[in-house]
Amino acid sequence: MNIAAVLCRLAWKSLWSRRTTALLTILSLAMGVTLVLGVEKLRREARAGFANTVSGTDLIVGARSGPVSLLLYSVFRIGNATSNVSWQTYQRIAGHPDVAWTIPLSLGDSHRGYRVVGTENSYFEHYRHGTRQSLEFAAGGPFGDVFDTVLGAEVAEKLGYQLDDAIVVSHGLGAIDINRHDDKPFRVAGILRRTGTPVDRGVHVSLAGIEAMHMDWRDGRPRKGLSISAERVRQFDLKPKAVTAFLVGLKSRFAVFTLQREINNYREEPLLAILPGVTLQELWDLMSNAELALAAISIFVAAAALIGMLVMLLAGLAERRREVAIFRAVGARPSHVFSLITLEAVVLTMLGMIAGLALLYGGLALAKPIISEVYGIEVAVAGLTPCDFVYLGGFLAVGTLAGALPSYSAYRRSVADGLISKL
Repeated sequence: MNIAAVLCRLAWKSLWSRRTTALLTILSLAMGVTLVLGVEKLRREARAGFANTVSGTDLIVGARSGPVSLLLYSVFRIGNATSNVSWQTYQRIAGHPDVAWTIPLSLGDSHRGYRVVGTENSYFEHYRHGTRQSLEFAAGGPFGDVFDTVLGAEVAEKLGYQLDDAIVVSHGLGAIDINRHDDKPFRVAGILRRTGTPVDRGVHVSLAGIEAMHMDWRDGRPRKGLSISAERVRQFDLKPKAVTAFLVGLKSRFAVFTLQREINNYREEPLLAILPGVTLQELWDLMSNAELALAAISIFVAAAALIGMLVMLLAGLAERRREVAIFRAVGARPSHVFSLITLEAVVLTMLGMIAGLALLYGGLALAKPIISEVYGIEVAVAGLTPCDFVYLGGFLAVGTLAGALPSYSAYRRSVADGLISKL
């Protein structure tokens, strides 16, 4: 039997004899691997999820505010607009010679904690996500009536809605419906297929439906002594007075900067036009410090686990001086002793990495629906990326180096040192 096989058997038997300590060391290493790879994976998935939310849109236009704020409330349904864009301004920009299509958005209402998005059928025709994927209906179709609604996949699934069910929208945002439009229920006309974007959590209604709901309301409350029924309200002019924001697609992308500058200098009212990709990068720049902090914490945890392994090997070496001396006395070279203890560190590190990967993917499989529901991030339980292999390679290299210190200490000791210490 060659020396490599002998060393492997000895290393395994040595670790097995100290299995309790070894298992605790493997567990701490596994936690370090899980945290390092988990933080990196969630960071990548969050970026991909945000980037895939909207594609094919050249400009997003809203009332003048911050670019990141406009991106968050118009695309990700986070936060609220400080002001609206008048309908006349919207129509003027929509009719610009360079504009191919527009998607108006009206926000401010909700249904059982889900945002209501007022829009037009152009939303289902032109909205793109991921790699320019269009929205698809799992059932039904777009608006055909003032009081039709199209539900995102998550809304229909979580609330158990089906086609032709009636839903009641509430004024304002919040999980508890208070100011309800009970007299003007909407009918579920369509249910969208899952996209993994905020679209899944949207209750989409027509702009005319938004106007109809608020016909007998003022300042967020019903007008006293005035009640207009759903049937009667159809007789009114339901043209919107304003929209919260709108998405713009251009005939040629070469015109994007010219039109952006024209909109930002619009004199009739203060407007802001942003490029989604550029603003998304600004958002990640704002979050870069948080990303660095998370990465630093995960690396410190991994370093603590490796230090724990080093402490275990050093403590074990003090107890194994006689064992090492006998090993040397029967013919083992100092290099064999060095290799044996280093091999133990490698085995511990590799077992910790395997356990960490199992813990990571098991945790992701269990947490995936929770992360999707709470944060709207679709985490793909996919294979390892080249970046993950770099992290694992670095972890193995550092683990091997951590084992080299006690190995070198044992390498330098003489046979007599171990035997005399026990006399």
